[in-house]
Amino acid sequence: MTDALPTELLTLAREAARRAGELLRDGRPADLAVAATKSSPIDVVTEMDIAAEKLITNLISEQRPDDGFLGEEGASTEGTSGVRWVIDPLDGTVNYLYGLPTWSVSIAAEQDGETVAGVVAAPMRGETFHAVRGEGAWATGPWEGERRLTCRPTAPLDQALVSTGFNYVTEVRTHQADVARRLIPLLRDIRRGGSAAIDLCDLAAGRLDGYYERGLNAWDFAAGDLIAREAGALTGGRPGERPSRDLTVAATPGVFEPLQQLLEDFGAWHD
Repeated sequence: MTDALPTELLTLAREAARRAGELLRDGRPADLAVAATKSSPIDVVTEMDIAAEKLITNLISEQRPDDGFLGEEGASTEGTSGVRWVIDPLDGTVNYLYGLPTWSVSIAAEQDGETVAGVVAAPMRGETFHAVRGEGAWATGPWEGERRLTCRPTAPLDQALVSTGFNYVTEVRTHQADVARRLIPLLRDIRRGGSAAIDLCDLAAGRLDGYYERGLNAWDFAAGDLIAREAGALTGGRPGERPSRDLTVAATPGVFEPLQQLLEDFGAWHD
């Protein structure tokens, strides 16, 4: 991998995210409806998810035809270049369906299995977060120029603001609600935004002290995980493991380990 490649990949990711974000923001039909469901009747896909993923994969393929893809709405090709794009064209679909602003476009580029560049665009907030591995995390928004991101100074766990999310399978979300019930008395408070990618970026931007969720796929966290780490946060899954469907945890350095241990003690990863 040349030193220039991750930056080149980020440039392409940012352009793809910008175009997809504009499509989703400006092209949302007034009568937007559910096009399909996934894990349950309330886990939805809209026509705009599908259109945004097609726009992203077409744009990237035009410039890098040998790359692979892993996308939430079905894009899956191996590629031959060693680069794979991990794409969530619309993270926060239910928010989008209801007209809520917390949704995003998330695009990460992997080289030989390691995430080297990532971008998360939140069009309704006018913000875009991005990172290249080893070069810090940055954001553009309703301020002048690019702003370097740094996670918050570590707070005691009982003063930590932590975000989470809930699965769309009833049995899983019931268990997640019980874990949250046990956590709430031990924290400042819990938030539930509806977009894992935005939650990870808000951690990077110092707006949260921690984040956890069970049941995420690679496209949900690939870009946000890199952005959070490049802003100084720690990320992982169960103790000693990487983020996975079992559990994804991200937090400021002093909050990460106690939060991760509580989640382990409470069985946050259990089926």
